Amino acid sequence: MTLDFRALGIAVGHATDGAGATGLTIVRGVDAPLRAGAAVFGRATGTRELHTLTADHLVDRIDALMLTGGSAYGLDAATGAMRWMEERGRGFAVPGGVVPIVPAAVIFDLAPLGRFDARPTAAMAYEACERASPNDVAEGSVGAGTGATVGKIAGPARAMKGGIGGGVATNGTWLVGALAVVNALGDVRDASGRIIAGARSDAGGAAGFIDTARHLAAAGEASPADTLRFDPAVPTNTTLCVVATTAPLGRVELGQLARAAGAALFRRITPTGTAVDGDVVFALAPMAPPEPLGRAQMAVEALAVSALEMAIERAVVTARGRDGVPGLAD
Repeated sequence: MTLDFRALGIAVGHATDGAGATGLTIVRGVDAPLRAGAAVFGRATGTRELHTLTADHLVDRIDALMLTGGSAYGLDAATGAMRWMEERGRGFAVPGGVVPIVPAAVIFDLAPLGRFDARPTAAMAYEACERASPNDVAEGSVGAGTGATVGKIAGPARAMKGGIGGGVATNGTWLVGALAVVNALGDVRDASGRIIAGARSDAGGAAGFIDTARHLAAAGEASPADTLRFDPAVPTNTTLCVVATTAPLGRVELGQLARAAGAALFRRITPTGTAVDGDVVFALAPMAPPEPLGRAQMAVEALAVSALEMAIERAVVTARGRDGVPGLAD
């Protein structure tokens, strides 16, 4: 599938550190700022400028979003995106110049695939802004998905490769595109509910998954010998999502869209939004004057769920394994 976001007015750029197994992804307006909202589902988030996406904030637009590896260290890379924007006069106007608004969110990918000291840099963010394109957007083990893994309840040896994926849905009137960086504690399921990537059991094979949600629910009944070792204090997870629409939504409605799109997380990742996941969904729309959509808002929300479900699945389907952590093709 070739991702084409031209009609949405957004461009996507990746910067990848293959040796360090980390990277970042920039989502920016092709030639204009964007209106944005967000919803937080996880309880271990790492973010920057998130409050600028609330309806009561002075700033009414953003210039780019950054999804990044490197945990909290990766947030520093946003200065590279700000520099790229400032050089082009793009940002919130203030006396003497502009201040680019670049909210960001992180995944924890400091282990197990790469080096702990490998973190995305400002130069990488600048490069991603420069390379960003509205079409032919790469998926899999690139950008913020480079060091992503899924199904970590039994430790890294039984995990599988995550990545970044995309999806598009339309009803002929409104269009919604989605991106998902999937680095979840839980397992990823297809539309039928079957686990397609997650914590592998000793049995191996297509059906050889532990089923993280079921294991956690039954943990109190398990004997010590049956209990898998898992330290909930280690924040090695997080799924970051973006949904963008052509619908002329305001900031309140975009916050609602981000919240509604979160249904895709709960359908496709089990469990999701845990104490060790920092799941965030961002919602974007053009800066055109917002219009009340009434019941049509629910249609846009349904499209967002559909596009995001596709993106979550493709994040693992297109991922490729490295250093013994397999993708689906391994």
